[in-house]
Amino acid sequence: MQKRTLTYVLVLWLTTLASASGQVGEARSDLAVGGSAGVALNTIDFDPSIKQKLHAAPTFGLTLRYSCEKYFNTYCALQGEVNFTRLGWTEDIQNSAGQPLPDTYRRDLDYIQVPLLARLGWGRERRGVMFYVLAGPQIGFCIADRAKQGSTWTLTADGTPDRPNSLVEQYTMDIEKKFDYGIVGGLGVEWHTRIGHFMLEGRYYFGLADIYGNAKKDVFGRSAHTTIFAKLTYLTDILR
Repeated sequence: MQKRTLTYVLVLWLTTLASASGQVGEARSDLAVGGSAGVALNTIDFDPSIKQKLHAAPTFGLTLRYSCEKYFNTYCALQGEVNFTRLGWTEDIQNSAGQPLPDTYRRDLDYIQVPLLARLGWGRERRGVMFYVLAGPQIGFCIADRAKQGSTWTLTADGTPDRPNSLVEQYTMDIEKKFDYGIVGGLGVEWHTRIGHFMLEGRYYFGLADIYGNAKKDVFGRSAHTTIFAKLTYLTDILR
């Protein structure tokens, strides 16, 4: 399933990139810039697993979009972004008997993320509504790491936190791999108005890099981000 999703994203990205370099439809050279803001709902795909709630935090940044072609009823564009996003995880803590505990633990990981997206749209190019899909690769770098632990912290007789699988190493482990990469895809709706472009969209990010080592000697075999984004974007045309 992961390989199939990656293949779909790669095909969409390469198809739009080919359109930008060699048009076969109606050529476009439209450039728009602006910004976006929204919320990132993140979990870490740990193996062995850690029970989590959605980690909700802000995301915002700059957007540059180059519209390159209309092919039949499809509008093709390339979109690059530089975003600040707070990722991490929020644990849903239970004891060794599976009972909920009042303990709380949240880990905030601040990233600079750079997605390079292919975008295909259908609808009104001027003064109207357009629906679109986008997908492509994304890289990121962790610039800050903070832990927030609640005042209540339930311990066993030997002084370690009481957890179902006795997995507690994550509380004291620093992030080992700050460089992140993966694939992102989404869909949205855009309103073209006299004063600019307004977009509402949802995205899903599947991380391919781990935040901790994944060798046999390491604690985790996998520790990668999975993120749902909800974003609002505003763009204004600077070249049309």
